Amino acid sequence: MNLKKWSLFALIGLFLFAAVLPQTASADAVTGGGKTVVTLGADLTQQERQSLLQEMGADSNAETINVSIADIQQYLGKGSGNASVGGDNKAYSSARITLTGSGSGIKVKANNVTQVTEQMYANALLTAGVKDADVYVTSPKPVTGTAALTGIMMAFEKASNHQISQEQRQVANDEMLQTSQLGQKIGDKDKAAAFMTQVKEEIAKQQPQTEQEVRDIVVNVAGDLNVNLNDQDINNITNVMYKFSQLNIDWDALGSQLNDLKGQLDKVLNSEEAQGFFDQLLAWLKELWNSIMGATSK
Repeated sequence: MNLKKWSLFALIGLFLFAAVLPQTASADAVTGGGKTVVTLGADLTQQERQSLLQEMGADSNAETINVSIADIQQYLGKGSGNASVGGDNKAYSSARITLTGSGSGIKVKANNVTQVTEQMYANALLTAGVKDADVYVTSPKPVTGTAALTGIMMAFEKASNHQISQEQRQVANDEMLQTSQLGQKIGDKDKAAAFMTQVKEEIAKQQPQTEQEVRDIVVNVAGDLNVNLNDQDINNITNVMYKFSQLNIDWDALGSQLNDLKGQLDKVLNSEEAQGFFDQLLAWLKELWNSIMGATSK
């Protein structure tokens, strides 16, 4: 009886070890050998600055850019207004960007960001012309995350010595805000990111010439992915995506980057399914544990 009991205990231990093992990998390590630039929110305290530098793996001598709300509005240009910072009253969002080898794609990790997913950042950065970089976004307290995009673009310009056009800055910012708002509305941020990625992929393939053609793409992709949009949603997204379609973009290169991003999205969605499996597994193990303890107490 004791041998059987301890065998079951060992089995439970192995299940639990397997369930938590993938979570032990660090997401913070700076990868690649490219140039790294760090942005720090201008409203951080000195203690918060030092803490975030340590979290991002950058020492106090790292090349840094301070980013304030005023900097964000100036960078995005006239007409950006308060919407450009997504309602963040203070600049806490900070980021580290490291340039990586050609063809490596965009990889984003985020911490303490509530409304913008890692894939939303990656998608918007593609619009801004950022191709190969590792990005880490963080804050000492929960923030919407919409203000961080500007800092990342500023850091990319500094690291790459490449100027992002004013049109790309604004479209990338508007795109991320629309995706974030859509994610909140439908209650699924990852699905919203997948929807926008698919719209951009279709634009890259079809290269529409008119706003109506872009609208048709938006409507068709929404139908394919079962995303419920009202007329206002369609108008807002079409407006941003039509501006996107008019940018001076290498569509072939963008298509390759979007395929890589879709692969990352698939992993995210599959990991959510896997998490559901582990939740069920843990519930079953809990019931098994209770039954074992009940049997051994008799």
